[in-house]
Amino acid sequence: MNRKSVGEKRPFRLVTVVGARPQFVKAAVISRAVARFNRTTAGRPIEEILIHTGQHYDEALSGIFFEQLDLPKPGYNLGVGSGPQAVQTAAMMARLEPLLDRLRPDAVLVHGDTNSTLAGALTAAKLGLPVAHGEAGLRSLNRRMPEELNRIVADHLSDWLFCPTDAAAANLTREGLADKTYQVGDVMYDAYIWNRARARSRSRILEALGVRKDRFALATLHRAENTDEPDNLRAVFSALSRIAAERFPVVLPLHPRTRKAWVRLRPRAASHPALFLTTPLSYFDTLTLTAAARVVLTDSGGLQKEAFFAGRPCLTLRRETEWIETVSAGRNFLSGVDPAKIEAALEKALSLKAEAVPSLYGKGDAGLRIVRILAGGRGGG
Repeated sequence: MNRKSVGEKRPFRLVTVVGARPQFVKAAVISRAVARFNRTTAGRPIEEILIHTGQHYDEALSGIFFEQLDLPKPGYNLGVGSGPQAVQTAAMMARLEPLLDRLRPDAVLVHGDTNSTLAGALTAAKLGLPVAHGEAGLRSLNRRMPEELNRIVADHLSDWLFCPTDAAAANLTREGLADKTYQVGDVMYDAYIWNRARARSRSRILEALGVRKDRFALATLHRAENTDEPDNLRAVFSALSRIAAERFPVVLPLHPRTRKAWVRLRPRAASHPALFLTTPLSYFDTLTLTAAARVVLTDSGGLQKEAFFAGRPCLTLRRETEWIETVSAGRNFLSGVDPAKIEAALEKALSLKAEAVPSLYGKGDAGLRIVRILAGGRGGG
């Protein structure tokens, strides 16, 4: 088949809906895979259109990610911003519906478990458009988490279910979705491999904060169960302050939700000077800090995995995790927010060496595998 005939084919139109910073990282992997696919495949080309819901509207949470990841600017930015979950999700759907109806893509790809994920999947499904869910099949088994509900609904609406792990695929089989399931590996591992060297060469965050490799902890906190419950937030800050006072400095970049909650709480809670509260950090700075930290403490699913990729022990500030492989491998400890349990888990984590561990999340080609499967047609085993 010659290039002219290829050019005459109508492109496969792929719309990717993103809204939160981990989704920008995943979308960048897919965009690179689309470009590679179009360069190297003589079949039907793929036209990718990126829609940014505006869920993360802060420049530090959004704009800088596009720049660092070489991610094309969104074709559309819905500018929804923050708000209560129902209001935010409804606003996304109201703005997505006429846009998707006009674009009529061959597939709508959503990632992860945010309100943007839910809005994209539900709007597309109601319009009769095929839906693909990246990072499908994850289950915390805690339906009090909004993220758990979002991912369950997205999975059951999707035509393609792209799983990062065998455990995720097994979850979908138990739910009767095996015929739509593809175990492709984790696009976040693709992203880590692609960006780790770039982060080392471009980030100067260690010097800026005055911390040294293996002599500090990195912490993040953003889930509603921790930020919106004053007792939980106070307990975490107490534990982090104690670590900063008795062991080593703790770097805590504050998500906008966390900062607002902390400002309300601060008159009744103190933090140690070695607990460094920073503004949200770029992806490269986060990768650099994760690779250099003695231990990571987080309620973020993505950071749990990045700590695992970097060979750094992790404390998860929740009672459960979707990433059970990291716990089974002995590199991730579920501590919850109780300071005594955090201290006990920290002792276990610090007994581990910071070392490379075998990947449980594929070979770094998940993005290309997803693109090739989508280009093959509508979902199904």
